[in-house]
Amino acid sequence: MFTGLVSDVGVIDDVSEGRDARRFRVVSSYDPDTIAIGTSISHDGCCLTVIEKGQHGVGAWHDVEVSEETLSCTTLSHWIKDRRVNLERSLRAGDELGGHFVAGHVDGVGRLLEQRDAGGSIVLAIGAPDELARFIAEKGSIAVNGVSLTVNAAERANFEVNIIPHTAEATNLGALKTGEEVNLEADLIARYLARMADLR
Repeated sequence: MFTGLVSDVGVIDDVSEGRDARRFRVVSSYDPDTIAIGTSISHDGCCLTVIEKGQHGVGAWHDVEVSEETLSCTTLSHWIKDRRVNLERSLRAGDELGGHFVAGHVDGVGRLLEQRDAGGSIVLAIGAPDELARFIAEKGSIAVNGVSLTVNAAERANFEVNIIPHTAEATNLGALKTGEEVNLEADLIARYLARMADLR
C-alpha cells in the first residue's frame, strides 16, 4: 500500500530481457541497506518487487522484474535506459498519509491530451480508457504515474488535474509531452462504491 507521495525519482540504468520477464535496473537515492530483497516499491504507480540491490559508480541501485502481463497493461513496455521513474517506498504503520490510499495496481493507461499554465500551476488534461470513466469524479482522487492528485474537472473519460511547480520538479509529471502515456489507478473508494452500486 502506498500514498501517492513520490519520495524519489529514479533513473533506468539498464534493461534486459529474460525468458518470461523484462528486468530493469533503477538507480535512486535510496540506501540499499534499508531495502530488503522481496520488498515492494512503486515505480510510476506500479508495485514491483525488488529482486537484487547494490551500489556502484552510478550510485545505489535495485533490480525489478516485470512480467509480460504487466508490460501489456502499463507504460512499462516503453521504458528505456535513462528514463526518469517516480518511486515510492511502501507505507508503514504510523506513516503520515498525505495523499490517498494507492494500491500500486495500475487500472489502465491514459494519454496526456494537453498541458497548460494556470496561474502558477500546470493543468494536465488526460484521456483515460472508457472503462475508467465511472471511477473518475470531480474533486475525487486519482494516481497518475503513482502521484496522488485531485481531479479538478471530468467529462466522460477525460479529466484534468493541477500540479504545482514543486510536484512538476519532484516527479516526472512536469516533463510529460502531449501524447505521452501515463499509468492510472482509480481511487479505491470510488471502485468500491461503483461495485456496491452494481450489486444494488
